[in-house]
Amino acid sequence: MSLMRQIGLLLATVLLLAWAGAVGVNLYSARATLQAQLRLKNADNAQSLALALSQQRGDAQLMALLLSAHFDTGAYRSIRLVQGDGRLAFERTADRVAQSAPAWFVAAWPIDSPTGVAQVSDGWRAIGRVELVSQAAYAHDELWRGSVRAALLLAAIGLAALLLAAAGVRRIRRPLDATVAQARALEAGQYVQVEEPQVPELQRVARAMNRMVQRVQWLFEAQAEQVETLRRQAHEDPLTGLAHRGHFMQRLGALLEAEDGAGAGTLVLLRVADVAGLNRTLGREATDRALCGVAEVLRNRAGGAALAGRLNGADFAYAVAAPASATQTAASLSLSLQAALGAFNDAVAVHVGAIDWERGAAAGALLARADRALARAEAGPPFSAQVASMDSTAAAALSGEHSWHRQLSSAMAERRTHLVSYPVLARSGALWQLECPLRVQSTPGGEFESAAQWLPLAGRSRLLPQLDLHAVQLALAAIAADGVPRGINLALASLADGAFTTQLRRLLGDAPRACQQLSLEVGEAAAVEHFALTQAFAAMVRPLGVGFGIEHAGHRLHRVERLYELGLDYVKLDAALVRGVASDEAARRFVQGSVTLLRALAIAVCAEGVDDAADAQALWACGIDAITGPWASAQKPAG
Repeated sequence: MSLMRQIGLLLATVLLLAWAGAVGVNLYSARATLQAQLRLKNADNAQSLALALSQQRGDAQLMALLLSAHFDTGAYRSIRLVQGDGRLAFERTADRVAQSAPAWFVAAWPIDSPTGVAQVSDGWRAIGRVELVSQAAYAHDELWRGSVRAALLLAAIGLAALLLAAAGVRRIRRPLDATVAQARALEAGQYVQVEEPQVPELQRVARAMNRMVQRVQWLFEAQAEQVETLRRQAHEDPLTGLAHRGHFMQRLGALLEAEDGAGAGTLVLLRVADVAGLNRTLGREATDRALCGVAEVLRNRAGGAALAGRLNGADFAYAVAAPASATQTAASLSLSLQAALGAFNDAVAVHVGAIDWERGAAAGALLARADRALARAEAGPPFSAQVASMDSTAAAALSGEHSWHRQLSSAMAERRTHLVSYPVLARSGALWQLECPLRVQSTPGGEFESAAQWLPLAGRSRLLPQLDLHAVQLALAAIAADGVPRGINLALASLADGAFTTQLRRLLGDAPRACQQLSLEVGEAAAVEHFALTQAFAAMVRPLGVGFGIEHAGHRLHRVERLYELGLDYVKLDAALVRGVASDEAARRFVQGSVTLLRALAIAVCAEGVDDAADAQALWACGIDAITGPWASAQKPAG
């Protein structure tokens, strides 16, 4: 290719990049301005409204009238008045406002409208707080109009420049565009074949790209499909698609023991009455539809920190991390089931038993107590619910958000924190890394609490980024002292916090040697639900020598469509997926398939929560690179 053609191609590329960058910068700046205006508007309006409410001297009717009038005259998405004891005194919400900005643009450039919060008082007596959120639709419309104008103007300028170079690049533009489009499609997880051009140099490139795309597509799709099939065979009930009894109990046990899991939650048992009788009266097919209807209700509620499973032919289970919510959850499930099974004309009845739990409880004991509540519910009418009492102290979270914010902040400032170390062993027996969760002494002289205790409080207090940054500081200091590799888990909220990423980059840049022994990891949900954010974070830390991985993985790893682009160094398979593999052939096949898939992408695979020597040997045989859990903690690292 001639020099003139190269210059023409370079010019076109530079102009295109300049246009895209200018539009992007314009969008980013305009969005930042609009978000800042919305934040200030919400805050100012909340303060003004709170001042007006304070003048009503606690009169509920006057405050309601004032709130309604304010809502009707302003562009608000919601206004709420929350009493001091946490009860909702007033709430008005508005439907989504019709907007001219396309849905894809709104999704690509979201504008956050932070909640404005202000305290309402009557003299020295605190009445509650007012919370309001403004509509963001108008800001999106303005951002869309401005972006269109900027894009059109810049496009016109770029087009004029491109026309000057068109004569020199026209001949090779089509094959180059096709090759670029193919590369971009591969980046997006699409496998496109292009026609081979006549230019010999480009023909060889296109042919090699086509072959590579074919091989990558076949390998990745075959492996991903096989792994997902193995996962379903090993862990799901074939009729309903929910977790079978063994897998549900494994996940429940892992949830109760998780270092960074929830501190409390609810376990619900559901029983379809007289399944054998339903088979006789309705037929097997109709009975299966009824059971699938129950499963669908649970599946719609599952996800995140919630689990759902089928324990046997008639019994289902549901577990959710939500403190002291058994009564509400059981009643809500009962109503949902009654509505979902209404088509069977009262022929199908379900009974519900529930119990609240706290971290560290035994899964078997919880199941037995919930079963006793279920037995009481069976003595009542169809769709009745019973709740078993749980002997426990009240949750410490009742202290209040401001109190916990102050306590956690002072704990960091006064260094009432430390990292605990759990070994992760490699196949050779050598130490692969130390998992280092953060312990916090929220009150001076008190116990150092695990993440399960302080994590929800830190989330409500918006302190997760600061705590994660603090944990990284402690890890870097420890690595500098002894040179031992360490891993730190980060919350999704930290990845989304611009101040956190800026401070983290500065912190890592100040410790280049320690960075080589540091690994940062996030939960599987971050990769599935926030792929772009996770990918951007990995792209930031990996060039600094920091390892990056996903923990608690395996349940939804098949839903990460571009796993090979995420920039992972390792994946930790969840404890619920690897426990019991020594005696479960299906589970072993799933682990082997996962290892094969991830190894093809040059990603190391670690097994979490291993507590049995037989399981450890089976996992080594499956090709696992490293193991953590009680079994690993009991071993003496080699070397």
